[in-house]
Amino acid sequence: MIKPALLIPASHLAKSPINVRKRTDPRGDAELEASIAAHGLLQNLVGVPVSRKKGHYRITAGGRRLDAIHRLIEKGRLRPDHEVPVLVLSNTKDGREISLVENFERQALSPAEDCLAFRDLIEVEKLSPADIARRFGIEERFVLGRLRLANLADPIFAALEGEEITLDVAKAYATTADTGRQMAVWESLRAGFSRDNVNEIRRALKTYSYRADDPRALLVGRDAYIAAGGRVEDQDLFSTATDERWIDTHILDDLAAEKLAVQAGAIRQREGLGEVRVVAAEHVPYMATFALQPLRGTVEPLTGDQEARKQEIEAEIAAIDLPAGDETYEPEGDEAQRYADLQAELDAITEREPVIDAEQKASALGYVVLKPDGTPQIHHQLYLAPTADTGADESDDEDAEPADGLSGSGAAIDTAPAMSQRLREMLAMMKTELLAVHVASDPAFALDLGTFLMVERECRHMPCIVPSDLYATAPQPLLADFKPETAAAAEWRRLEEALDRSWTGYSGLEERYDAFCALDDEARAAWLGWAIARTLHAVPDGREGTDLLNHLGRKLGIDVAAWWRPTALTFFDKLTRPGILALFEGIGGEELRVRYTGSKKHDLAASAERLFGGDVVIEPEIQERALAWLPEQMRFGPAEGEAEADADAKVANADADMPVRSIDASDNTTGETLPRAA
Repeated sequence: MIKPALLIPASHLAKSPINVRKRTDPRGDAELEASIAAHGLLQNLVGVPVSRKKGHYRITAGGRRLDAIHRLIEKGRLRPDHEVPVLVLSNTKDGREISLVENFERQALSPAEDCLAFRDLIEVEKLSPADIARRFGIEERFVLGRLRLANLADPIFAALEGEEITLDVAKAYATTADTGRQMAVWESLRAGFSRDNVNEIRRALKTYSYRADDPRALLVGRDAYIAAGGRVEDQDLFSTATDERWIDTHILDDLAAEKLAVQAGAIRQREGLGEVRVVAAEHVPYMATFALQPLRGTVEPLTGDQEARKQEIEAEIAAIDLPAGDETYEPEGDEAQRYADLQAELDAITEREPVIDAEQKASALGYVVLKPDGTPQIHHQLYLAPTADTGADESDDEDAEPADGLSGSGAAIDTAPAMSQRLREMLAMMKTELLAVHVASDPAFALDLGTFLMVERECRHMPCIVPSDLYATAPQPLLADFKPETAAAAEWRRLEEALDRSWTGYSGLEERYDAFCALDDEARAAWLGWAIARTLHAVPDGREGTDLLNHLGRKLGIDVAAWWRPTALTFFDKLTRPGILALFEGIGGEELRVRYTGSKKHDLAASAERLFGGDVVIEPEIQERALAWLPEQMRFGPAEGEAEADADAKVANADADMPVRSIDASDNTTGETLPRAA
């Protein structure tokens, strides 16, 4: 039987040898000591009387707490006569069992409960993390870590609370404070085999950010990144790494691409290359070059002196080898050194790098990449620049713009702004989105297109790059973080909402198939248009597949200017200030350029959006040109007036003996709506 608790001086208490806990934990003991100092002893000790020593007791349960009290007395933080509440056992034989019960039945708080408790202490009790650490004898870093876990995205924290994920998995997600990024990775991994893989979770999270020592970050610089609105993530509380992470990847990408494009122009001029493309990375992606032919160069023939020296070296090497008489002989000492020197000199003469002359460079394609320290450099391999068969002499086309703003050996085009790779990909996405809406709106056209895409790949013995996926699955977007709110995007949502989904409610695959077949022709045709349209790839200009996409746009008669106008978000913010001013000059001459010369980049982009959107009161002829203007990358055909010149050139170059083919509706490039070709 247990008597009521007595207050007994700590000096009269000692640990019982029958206490079941034998091991100690220095860190845990320190935490317990700090807690008792801050909050007092919250739980009674359990003890038995010491025979022949009245008023003294042996503690059978609570030995760690008693040790902590003794240490606090020794340190002077408690008085020497400090009294401790002790539950005294009437039967000393129960001591061992009570000791086991107290330790065995104890259950520690779960990590989720720790998190919520610490957060409540800060929010309700107004304690600081340092206060909590001091009161509980733990490191402040531990408290901060639990607070970070408390701020996990709700579904992830609920999984931790319900023990669906481990503490290590939760810590992996908490390496970023961005709950949006946490949820994106959580949704992508939760149903897969990597859902509990800590390394995979950390890797997936870090793809949304850059290290401060990434070449792109070193190229741009921390000050420029922060000035543009970029954010730097707090130090990872669950890692010893000291590197910081830049989490606004799209800002860094834009700044790096813009700066790299400017520097690439200077590199092209210096190297005398015909075309330069930029890659904001240390290596050129394989898919960017697999269809290109490397430029090998030529090895110059040996001069007379070099040939004579080559023969002398070969003769001397042969003389060193002659005395051996067998294949195992190897020269030694001075003879070995002389042999090595001769072999090195011979290699220098015979194994020379191919030389690429200025004429070859003038028609070559090079890639500008980044060194590990962020310095732009030309990639070691040059390629034969791809040429487009346009049927006309492009050198006479003053309005034509290079695909990346850096090609061509002539003077820079004033009215053609240099475009970053990201901007080109943005335009490709918006252009293809517009094309997809029109494909989905013409089911008969979509049927012809879908049939062609399927039989094209089946009938060819060699693979052919087609800008579409066969199984009607939506391809991965070029830019995952860019979702433009355009007229085409809104129309696409309307098309999806109008689809008849009644057949999806059936449980079996066969029942769903029969229900789908029972839909009327119009409903099934709408599904066909939707399925085929969503497979179209966004292909940046100049790459294989763009010609087919442009041809489809011309056959559909898409009026791009009526559907899409450039805005600050979708275009002008990604250009340099001189590039925007050049566009003003292109539609309104020098006078219009001068009007906006004093504007800052942000204001200039906003003004450009209003001007090219028709929201500025201006001379009618300038407004007309502004509303008709489109970047070359958003067109499905030549600009107005260029189609006629192209057709004239084809006729002039045609063989006079060949019959002249009449131009039917499918050749239209003016943007007018055409009937579908039979």
